[in-house]
Amino acid sequence: IDTQKLPHERLSNREHQVMLMLAGGKSVSDIAEELFRSVKTTRTYRTRIMAKMCLKKNAELTLYAVHNKLIN
Repeated sequence: IDTQKLPHERLSNREHQVMLMLAGGKSVSDIAEELFRSVKTTRTYRTRIMAKMCLKKNAELTLYAVHNKLIN
């Protein structure tokens, strides 16, 4: 793991995309539909994102995204 990078910089492009959508308040099922993925696949992305970023709740993800100016 590259400790010089911020947690969100360690995500894959798809994980980053899903992270921004989750942080913006979209549900897993909404994201799945928008990205033409299954809910199960999208849930797996969310699980990986939360693990990589050491977060437990979507609210923490939103707070992180706001603090790091990833969303308004």
